[in-house]
Amino acid sequence: MPEKKYTHEDLKVMQEWSLERKIQVTQLRIMEFYHRYNGKVNVSFSGGKDSTVLLDLARKVFPDIEAVFVDTGLEFPEVRRFARNTPNVTILRPKMKFDAVVKEFGWCYPSKDVAELIYYVRKKSSWAINAMKGLNTDGSVNSFKQRYIKWQYLLDSPFKISAKCCEIMKENPINKYNKKTDSNSIIGTMASDSQRRKLTWLMTGCNNFSGKTPISKPMSFWTTQDVLTYIHTTQLPIASVYGEIVYDNAKNKLVTTGEERTGCIFCPVGCHLHKINKFQRLADNHPKLHKYCMEKLGLGEFLDYCGIAKN
Repeated sequence: MPEKKYTHEDLKVMQEWSLERKIQVTQLRIMEFYHRYNGKVNVSFSGGKDSTVLLDLARKVFPDIEAVFVDTGLEFPEVRRFARNTPNVTILRPKMKFDAVVKEFGWCYPSKDVAELIYYVRKKSSWAINAMKGLNTDGSVNSFKQRYIKWQYLLDSPFKISAKCCEIMKENPINKYNKKTDSNSIIGTMASDSQRRKLTWLMTGCNNFSGKTPISKPMSFWTTQDVLTYIHTTQLPIASVYGEIVYDNAKNKLVTTGEERTGCIFCPVGCHLHKINKFQRLADNHPKLHKYCMEKLGLGEFLDYCGIAKN
């Protein structure tokens, strides 16, 4: 395993920087990446609040930098309109439709990591079988992988489960476009988003020049509060589905009055973590889409099996 570029303490220190310093460092990383590839780069733009901040930061340095939006059909209608109405955005589309992806590969739940393990356990991959038991490949106990044990019940479910949807619907169109145009992506993910993204940043830092596919993640050390503060203080327009950004005295932080996160509206990743989940809100705010995913796509049966409220 290659040596980590940063430590957990490094990340903690950087996450505590002032927003002003974070902006400066992020724009420096964007400039480094831009000049390294002679401007043949693009901002991966989902229309969500994080990538909206990233695009604003990038265009304050390089006003003509291209943005690339993958129109998967899985975005909130408000997010899709916002992305398509943003200037200088190249629109891509996946080859497969989502209903075909679900039929062939199943749902991604409860996280990408676990869904990927379930997929490969069912293919009899020894490394995945061990990981699902909380073990290393040599059979020794792995304290980190112990968290996977509680999801073993999904192995016996009658549903297909995998992490293939993101690869097929989002990653493949961008990778194909970048190969065709000889360009590289700048994306707005943060280490605080997930354990996987945190570990990736610890290994490579913000700009990964040495990997098979060079990529820049210049906001990796930001937090959600940084993003909301930036939007609030700069009055940056974002998709209306987020509602307004207000200060919640009880929580002692900024919050959105609408959706907290957007992403793919039919994706069940993380829905078990919330008292009122995204599908319950979808039933109220977008009833036609809710009916489509529960009945047409069959998500309702899957959520019932997992014990997740759907309306």
